[in-house]
Amino acid sequence: MARKTAPELRSARWFAPDDFRAFGHRSRLLQMGYAPTDWAGKPVIAIVNTWSDANPCHAHFKQRVDDVRRGVLQAGGLPLELPALSLSEPIVKPTTMLYRNLLAMETEELLRSHPVDGAVLMGGCDKTTPGLTMGALSMGLPFVYLPAGPMLRGHWRGQVLGSGSDAFKYWDERRAGRLGDQAWQEMEAGIARSHGTCMTMGTAATMMGIAEALGLTLPGASSIPAADAGHIRMAAACGRRIVEMVWDDLTPARVLSRASFDNAIACAMAMGCSTNAIIHLIAMGRRAGHPVTLDDFDAASRRVPVIANIRPSGERWLMEDFFYAGGLPALLQRIRGHLKTDAMTVNGRSLGDNIAGAEVYHDDVIRPLDHPIYAEGALAVLRGNLAPDGVCIKPSACAPHLLRHTGRAMVFDDYPALKRAVDDTDLDVTGDDILVLRYAGPQGAGMPEWGMLPIPTRLLKAGVTDMLRLSDARMSGTSYGGCLLHCAPEAAIGGPLALVQTGDRISVDVPARSIHLHVDDAELAARRAAWVAPPPRYERGYGWLFNRHVLQADQGCDFDFLETGFGAPVAEPEIF
Repeated sequence: MARKTAPELRSARWFAPDDFRAFGHRSRLLQMGYAPTDWAGKPVIAIVNTWSDANPCHAHFKQRVDDVRRGVLQAGGLPLELPALSLSEPIVKPTTMLYRNLLAMETEELLRSHPVDGAVLMGGCDKTTPGLTMGALSMGLPFVYLPAGPMLRGHWRGQVLGSGSDAFKYWDERRAGRLGDQAWQEMEAGIARSHGTCMTMGTAATMMGIAEALGLTLPGASSIPAADAGHIRMAAACGRRIVEMVWDDLTPARVLSRASFDNAIACAMAMGCSTNAIIHLIAMGRRAGHPVTLDDFDAASRRVPVIANIRPSGERWLMEDFFYAGGLPALLQRIRGHLKTDAMTVNGRSLGDNIAGAEVYHDDVIRPLDHPIYAEGALAVLRGNLAPDGVCIKPSACAPHLLRHTGRAMVFDDYPALKRAVDDTDLDVTGDDILVLRYAGPQGAGMPEWGMLPIPTRLLKAGVTDMLRLSDARMSGTSYGGCLLHCAPEAAIGGPLALVQTGDRISVDVPARSIHLHVDDAELAARRAAWVAPPPRYERGYGWLFNRHVLQADQGCDFDFLETGFGAPVAEPEIF
């Protein structure tokens, strides 16, 4: 396509006309110290920055935005920083999942309402990657995603610590009475040593990798540690590249295709991805007009092995090691046979061109295909009378003996009740039982990361390290174990999970992709007739809107009115 000319720039609607409103726009830029040479005939680039004092994953964004700005100026554009919701995963409660769609709405409307021609999206902490990209996809302007990058490895008493994964592990040791106060306090200071996202293959690393596999980042950007000088150079390169994308009118509609999403799913499987990838990528695909389903993930999981030996699916290594081993381009080159390499990317080249020549420098960090961490993919989708619309599990992080299992259900309707029970050393429970937490799905509780239900203290002291746990919640991507998640439909809207009672038998068969509640239809019908829906969690405000419009987990948990097919495209803002 022919390159745009200056009069065709979207921002020219604000600044170019000889009329009263444009006079006001120009005078206000002059008020801030800009000169006409700063904007006349130049692309205006939004830098959507999710920095805040409350987000350690993005602590470096306060400086990194200046690196992006430098790149935009080098390429002849005008950078405008637009702050957006930070969504600090460790801090925001009850869950950042409640606000992912709010960030998507904010991003879309920031880009629509301001005089910008393209955008650099600065994110990385779990929900910021999907939230920012969902909004930008709906707006449709050229954009490039700038991933925050993982933090450096944690250290404690000569041991390497991984975000989340080791916190869960050693918390269980503390609950079992095997770890003292001094050691625990030392871990607090040693597990997170720099700015950046979790350095395990959690949701942040997963979604940054998926953004690169989709073609929305510069090549190799998702793997660079946040504290590495290369991250500064990458940020400036994003600023330079987006200016060229505006002139080339390289919109997301021209970058993304169904092949892009197939590549992202294959990449997720090879990485040993977070289970949250399912929800977010489904939502992103539906925004982009290339819908993917649970079946697409399950089919890919049977084809693509886990080759990233990164915890928690892996045995030893962390994201810093992954970067030194060649990073995502090297992993993608290894699974090239599973990719559609002609898919376009934001640098104007195909994915195949971008990974050509990429090498693996450490075969234990990024394994050969014939020596994987797990022969099938990181995720599996089970269905049955307990989960007609699916329930997900991460087999690569689950004890093998639990992949085919039948056990007695122990049911909890809220987290406080669960916590009281698991801390009771007299609890009547065995490692063969299946813990069940319900009313924790999208409408029940905003779908928090409660799905890695704690193993009862009594069992921890007896040496039990894993057991089956079932919920309509999510779990942290840094979590591990036999956790069945995202059960759909959720209990709060009357899904079958609402009908389970303590003592019922549940069978799980991961290889057969089945889950079954051993209760006959007549009894289930009687229970359904007696079931009473829980009262609404929110009666006003954003939470009320969320519960009215959020979709179920198998549909990506977007708001129904935000999906691409909901209504006609939104017109450009009127300027009078």
